[in-house]
Amino acid sequence: MRPITTRVIAALGALLITLTAFGLGGAGASATVPAPAAKAALPAVLKVGTEGVYPPFSYHEGGKLTGYDVEFMRALGNKLGVKMEFVEVPWDSMFAALSSGKIDVVANQVTKNPEREQLYDLSEPYITTTGVVLVGKNNTTINKLSDIKGKRAGQSLTSNWREVAAKNGATIVGVDSLDKAIQNLRQGSVDVVVNDELAVKNFMASQSDPGVKIVAYTDDKSESVLAARKGSGYMTQLNQGIAQLKAEGVSQQLYDKYFKADVKPVTSWQMIKDNAWPLAWAAIKVTIPLTLISFVLGLLISLGVALARLSTNPMLAWPARLFISVFRGVPVFVLLLLIYFGLNEIGWKISPWPAAIMGFSLNMAGYGAEIIRSSILSVPKGQWEAARTIGMNHATSLRRVVIPQAARIAVPPLSNTLIDLLKSTSLASAILVTEMFRQAQIAAAPSFKFFALYGLAALYYWLIVVVMTFFQGRIEKRVSRFVA
Repeated sequence: MRPITTRVIAALGALLITLTAFGLGGAGASATVPAPAAKAALPAVLKVGTEGVYPPFSYHEGGKLTGYDVEFMRALGNKLGVKMEFVEVPWDSMFAALSSGKIDVVANQVTKNPEREQLYDLSEPYITTTGVVLVGKNNTTINKLSDIKGKRAGQSLTSNWREVAAKNGATIVGVDSLDKAIQNLRQGSVDVVVNDELAVKNFMASQSDPGVKIVAYTDDKSESVLAARKGSGYMTQLNQGIAQLKAEGVSQQLYDKYFKADVKPVTSWQMIKDNAWPLAWAAIKVTIPLTLISFVLGLLISLGVALARLSTNPMLAWPARLFISVFRGVPVFVLLLLIYFGLNEIGWKISPWPAAIMGFSLNMAGYGAEIIRSSILSVPKGQWEAARTIGMNHATSLRRVVIPQAARIAVPPLSNTLIDLLKSTSLASAILVTEMFRQAQIAAAPSFKFFALYGLAALYYWLIVVVMTFFQGRIEKRVSRFVA
């Protein structure tokens, strides 16, 4: 007893000294005026967040990211000796990506306003524009900004143009991007769109029949700035670079290139021809691997959870119940955002691909566990008894008698889960994974050829499902050999 008591007292003493030290340290820290944060230099590789679907500022041409914002940031990087790495992020996830450290700077026509000044470091303006009121070509009821009161306005929820529309009494209908807003306007789902003059005019120049018209301009000027996390210390260097680009005429050259040149409309057939292989490659490289990896991992988890759920031991059964309840109850889209952006806030940084696999696997496991459990329960009890009669224990009976028979029952519903998982991978674009449908969105944005490119994506999804269905039939036939 004596040696143990001595060690316990020594441990308690060490713990007390440690806590005291921390306590004194904390008191000292609170009593000391913190030194001002040193101005951080720009990293050698600056991760720049941009939409990639917002022409003429950020879009794809010939498979490459381009646009005014993109070229301006490349010129700024050359001026400052910093490499720019572009990360394409949907607008409504842009500031979540910035706050979570996935990107360092936003360059996507961020408008300067008091709320953003409080939350982020903002640069000096690098381009100034104004807003326009856009309506359908046959609309005669909206002729000025005040006429939008009570009308449905298609706006990105976090953009300053949403605030302009809401301030003038419009009912806001949330959309992801300008191309979606204009498409909703042309279809009559919204009555009006308030957005950037340069972007809207670029769209109208690219269409032989835009189907919309500009009826008014907003009173305020929109100053577009770069945004970084509060206290980043990047703005001194970025502002110096912006001033140099303006003084050297680089900003004006880019302005003339993107906002004064004529844009030639392209045909739907040309869009399909140009994007058939990029979409197919996105399916081969991202969509199919993401689906298969998530399914296999989800299936392994499902089997473990299902067996735990069937156990008579409550220490296994109740956690399994909770797992199924949570991952079937939370939408997979919310789960992806929670893993990618939410975990980052508690210090667990996960890259887009692992985050997507984790989210899809857990969602699939929630459904798969119940499919496997019900399939095992559907095997007649006589099969268990027969296995026991010939001397098999529980594990052997399960492995050699019950699961082979349950597999035949489980294959069709699990195949449906696999197909549903394939289609759900389009949600991964919200956490920066550029899968096949995101590739179609990127291609459609500059030209507004939605039917052609979304139709091509739908064709590819259908072909993949046809192949999956073929293998499902082969697997069903193979597992049926265990049943008389």
